[in-house]
Amino acid sequence: MELVFQNPERYRESRAPHLRRWLRGLVREVAPKADSFAVSFVDEVEMRELNRTFRGRDTATDVLSFSGETTDEGYHLGDVAVSIPVARRQAELTGTSSYREVQTLLLHGVLHCLGYDHEADNGEMSSMESRLRRFWIRNEG
Repeated sequence: MELVFQNPERYRESRAPHLRRWLRGLVREVAPKADSFAVSFVDEVEMRELNRTFRGRDTATDVLSFSGETTDEGYHLGDVAVSIPVARRQAELTGTSSYREVQTLLLHGVLHCLGYDHEADNGEMSSMESRLRRFWIRNEG
């Protein structure tokens, strides 16, 4: 599976030693037919712009997901944008590492790419996310 990371700001969280391997394993488990997946690590300005453009909300958020599609090249699961500055603040508030927060946001984003919607699915996504967190989220990095 092709995994593309875009990190123009060179955030250290995206370069954690095991992040690519971790994400590749997660995607293989929950979306075994996926041929590709892309992640962009962005600042708050870019995240705010993405959120305003695609969701009509003029604020920076922590993660945005864009579902993919099947093309001649295969099944692209989707694209996820993670705001590292927002993730860092959230990690500080909850007393976890920023690496763990990035993992949590990536898991959340992957589930959205699979079509889960916590705003409309009566807890289905939250239940799935809780189960997956127990196995996939670690305090390392």
